[in-house]
Amino acid sequence: MKVCGVELKGNEAVISLLELKEGLFSIPECRVPKIAIKNPADGDELRYFQTTFTKLMTDYKIDKVIIRERHMRGKFAGGAAGFKLEASLQLADQLNVELISSSAIKESLKRTELTIEFNQTGLKKFQEQAFTTAFAYLSSKV
Repeated sequence: MKVCGVELKGNEAVISLLELKEGLFSIPECRVPKIAIKNPADGDELRYFQTTFTKLMTDYKIDKVIIRERHMRGKFAGGAAGFKLEASLQLADQLNVELISSSAIKESLKRTELTIEFNQTGLKKFQEQAFTTAFAYLSSKV
């Protein structure tokens, strides 16, 4: 199974691809580490974001998009732009999207620890949360 972990930060979706095949994890190359939008209030830009993201997932034959769920209230609440991006991904007909909570990620990482240091993955530091989101989801399916 090949998944895309997503962390929504402000006006961008930070992504990390991860594949689980025959019990082994691999990190496929991806042409972009994030997809950004300039003005989330513009419907055309939101459609462009959705189309661009969907095309990327189709090109890499992604089975499921896993979005790190954000709090709606409180100190760590997500911003309006991030919720718009999340909704545009959830409403994309061609995508199979699932949200995963931070507590579910922590629980999964307790059961299955990463056996590699993040800096050895070849990913950029800002992709770490997207990577752990994808890893937590896939490791819960093993």
